[in-house]
Amino acid sequence: MDTDQQRAAVLEAAEKLFYGKGIQAVGMDEIRTAAGVSLKAIYKLFPSKDALVAEVLTIRDRRWTDGLHKYVDRAVAPEERVLAVFDWLDEMFAENDFRGCSFINSYGELGATSSTVAEAAQHNKSCYQDELAALVAEAGLPDRVAIQIGLLTEGALTTAAILGPDGVVDGARDAARVLIASQRAATPGR
Repeated sequence: MDTDQQRAAVLEAAEKLFYGKGIQAVGMDEIRTAAGVSLKAIYKLFPSKDALVAEVLTIRDRRWTDGLHKYVDRAVAPEERVLAVFDWLDEMFAENDFRGCSFINSYGELGATSSTVAEAAQHNKSCYQDELAALVAEAGLPDRVAIQIGLLTEGALTTAAILGPDGVVDGARDAARVLIASQRAATPGR
């Protein structure tokens, strides 16, 4: 296995284990076993577990953004683009290993003690909020709607992870539609 293959195997194993069990619960020996790469090689690629966590969260952030764009870019009308975030959540919730948002999970686990985790979570949530703000502006809705849609989606992520996904996306999407309709009614001509 060359260096690139080792790196890919370690990142894949670490991502799966961190997401499935939590960062603190997973030791480097478990990652070594799952990746089939020696500890010496792992530490050559990633000088610390923190460096590995940072890389995994970067991958998850990229996947988050790509997933969002996959749905938003398919929608045509500006309001449909805002509501497309719920279609994206629907796909996420259908994954067999869905355990919620990696960033909420890792922040809850280590945000108070790991600047790497805290910064990655803050970056992800800030960028997501910026994406929502752009979609809401494009739809001609007031700025505050972006925050409200963000709260609906983040709440849906957490609820689906804890209680299961049944009906969660539909409820959040319906709430977003009510919110958008009320904003349209409150500001005629938009």
